[in-house]
Amino acid sequence: MQTLLLWLFYISTFYAFIPGMISRLFGYRVFRKGMGRGDFALTFDDGPDSLYTPLLLDLLKRYGAKATFFVVGSHAEQNPEIIKRMHDEGHLIGIHNYVHKTNWLMRPATVKRQIQRTDDIIFSITGERSTYYRPPWGIVNLFDFSKRRQVQIVLWSAMFGDWKEKLGAERLTEKLLTKLNPGEVMLLHDCGTTLGADPKAPEHMLVALERMLQEAERRGLRSIRVDEMIKMGQSSPIQKLSFSKRLLVGLWLAWEKVFQLIFQIKTLSPADPFLHYRIRKYKGKPVQMEGGELLAKGDKVIELHIDNRQLFELGIHSRSSAQLAIRMIRRMEKDMPVLAQRIAGDIDLAEAKALYGVSMINRGPEKFGFMVLDLPKGWFARSAKFYLSILLSVIHPAGGARLKERSEVLIPKMMLMPVSQLLDQMNQQRPQKQVKPREQRREEDLSLEAELPAATVVH
Repeated sequence: MQTLLLWLFYISTFYAFIPGMISRLFGYRVFRKGMGRGDFALTFDDGPDSLYTPLLLDLLKRYGAKATFFVVGSHAEQNPEIIKRMHDEGHLIGIHNYVHKTNWLMRPATVKRQIQRTDDIIFSITGERSTYYRPPWGIVNLFDFSKRRQVQIVLWSAMFGDWKEKLGAERLTEKLLTKLNPGEVMLLHDCGTTLGADPKAPEHMLVALERMLQEAERRGLRSIRVDEMIKMGQSSPIQKLSFSKRLLVGLWLAWEKVFQLIFQIKTLSPADPFLHYRIRKYKGKPVQMEGGELLAKGDKVIELHIDNRQLFELGIHSRSSAQLAIRMIRRMEKDMPVLAQRIAGDIDLAEAKALYGVSMINRGPEKFGFMVLDLPKGWFARSAKFYLSILLSVIHPAGGARLKERSEVLIPKMMLMPVSQLLDQMNQQRPQKQVKPREQRREEDLSLEAELPAATVVH
């Protein structure tokens, strides 16, 4: 019996667990995130539902949003008029099996029949075949990868747990707004009858979704169908990169998330991330900054980091180094006033002496008042050059050719600016540290002493 259980474990691992991990972590043969600059994708699973899906369609229509519905075949069979309405209103209809059952527990032939039966139902209602497929719970088995020629497997980049009623509309709204970014593929549910879901959970989803659509409208973002997002990605310059470079970019972006978590990096504008920052102590040699201020070892600095994804997208869509520099300057022009305002409203940030950063892309920072200095020779300078050189070969419009031709000028530089200078440029004031009551009384006592010079006070 023990041997049989062990073999079942081995088979299930290779049949389902490993393929599922590969697809979720590395995106192998699946689509899970786009490269759009002003678009995101709303996707809905488990419907149609006779009560909530019509309300959802009304909501999408009010905001001019297009979505992708991965429908359960048995539900579509019971609600053909809703499927027809989805199609007529310009939404994309995908397949979510005939019954909501995981592919881990079905043979390849059974999964194939589930997909085919659901596709036939969709075709009988709309007159169009569906080629987009999301397996229930996003779980694929080994043989699902072989269906690539028949269907495009679609997963997601953001999931919110909206199938649980206890999450509530307020918390769900917060989670939606956190992920409201270009290229995101959002997973929501318009049906609460699936195993593990709460029947009334879609009520909260509809409330939170409307709030998010209002914010998306304010930011100039729009929801598009998954097939449109896939086509946009296929025409993106990233597709011209080799597999090794795409893998390097993927690892680089993953490392940024880990780095931000470990070192508690904060984002200046979460809605449109470009600059990240943290407070740290300066560890270099003393530097005489503009205005005469001296930055010494141990002084607090605000360390700036440019968002890796934004940097990559700016580089990959730029035709030359000059255009890349111009685009980065424009982004900095947008974020520097926000940074000054943040510092003026935060006593901890205002105590920092300087803004600090290290970058190999250092054309233009003088425009904002930064000093550009050579890094002191040593291990940090060598490692920074090696790391940034590899990444710049991917980001830079000229690629590796740029590194070979002008390697002598592609050297990491240190950039510094006094915090006081930034605040002056942006007409902001340092926040005043609040005096504690005890300290305030002490100041009053000292003031009284000053007014009574003949009195002698012993402390």
